[in-house]
Amino acid sequence: MALSIQSLLILFTTLLLKGTLVVAETCSNCFTHSRAAYYPNSDEQGTDVGACGFGSFGATINGGDVSAVSDLYRNGVGCGACYQVRCTNSNYCSDKGVTVVITDQGSSHDTDFILSQRAFGRMAQTKDAAASLLALGVVDIEYRRVSCSYPNKNITIKIDENSNYPHYFAFVLWYQQGDKDITAVQLCETQNFVCKLLDRSHGAVWTTNSPPSGPLSLRMLLSGEDGDESWIIPVNNIPENWKGGETYDTGVQINV
Repeated sequence: MALSIQSLLILFTTLLLKGTLVVAETCSNCFTHSRAAYYPNSDEQGTDVGACGFGSFGATINGGDVSAVSDLYRNGVGCGACYQVRCTNSNYCSDKGVTVVITDQGSSHDTDFILSQRAFGRMAQTKDAAASLLALGVVDIEYRRVSCSYPNKNITIKIDENSNYPHYFAFVLWYQQGDKDITAVQLCETQNFVCKLLDRSHGAVWTTNSPPSGPLSLRMLLSGEDGDESWIIPVNNIPENWKGGETYDTGVQINV
């Protein structure tokens, strides 16, 4: 029995909708169009006073290929995330672009990214093209979230210099690989495993005014864009007499 024109239109529309949904579901690697500027008064690398709280580490991580972001900052959750950013002017820009780590918050001229000078220039095909990009100051870009990678590095705890043993404990986490966010952190006593949920004071800085006593261990909740969540537990403990300014290797890393 032949289908009517109306039935054929309904069938075609249904198939088209299903195809659109499949593309949407598999488009986590798609690029988003935006604009980018760079720190005009900075060194070639990033800033050591970024809103993420990384300090001098935030200026040099990833070789200085770092960026401030506006909406992608996400109240600090976006700190440490990595993005592939490439400009779209075919006269100057490479297909690969540059991979940056988010270390700061900011916007300029309706941009999503304010790159370090080094990262901005690395979007170009050549050194001469990089000079032309820097002269433009603001360029059209496209970006996507990618996995961070720190070969031969474990996730590292950096105790904030303002921490005051044993009353106030603050720290940031360095060298987190992968493309998931750390959305919660627990600090646990190693002897009886009593855990305390920490506060995100700002950026990537986790704090508590009454830290547990004795050697301590961490539990970090990783959350993906697909809603998947998992806890990662370091192998190494934080020593009982921890000190502000010290760094401690957790002994674990996220595979990428």
